[in-house]
Amino acid sequence: MEKAGDLKYYDVVLRPLMSEKALSLVEKNNTLTFMVDMGANKPLVKEAVEHLFNVKVEKVNIMVTARGEKKAYVRLKPEYKASEVAVKLGIL
Repeated sequence: MEKAGDLKYYDVVLRPLMSEKALSLVEKNNTLTFMVDMGANKPLVKEAVEHLFNVKVEKVNIMVTARGEKKAYVRLKPEYKASEVAVKLGIL
């Protein structure tokens, strides 16, 4: 399956975030932080992350930043390590 709704998976997840807070969340909460498309919702982000990174997602929180961008905090299930995905993405 290539599509999630009207957006392709790689159109939903725009880029990973590499801030100090994002790195802290990777280590402490097994959570990855991404900038996502403004049209994306929680189920769409969950499906896209699971498909793109071959992991299982436990929870997704989404917020709109003051700059008008949408940020998603994606917590992985305990059997998957956010740090391993972060290394593949070049964050760690």
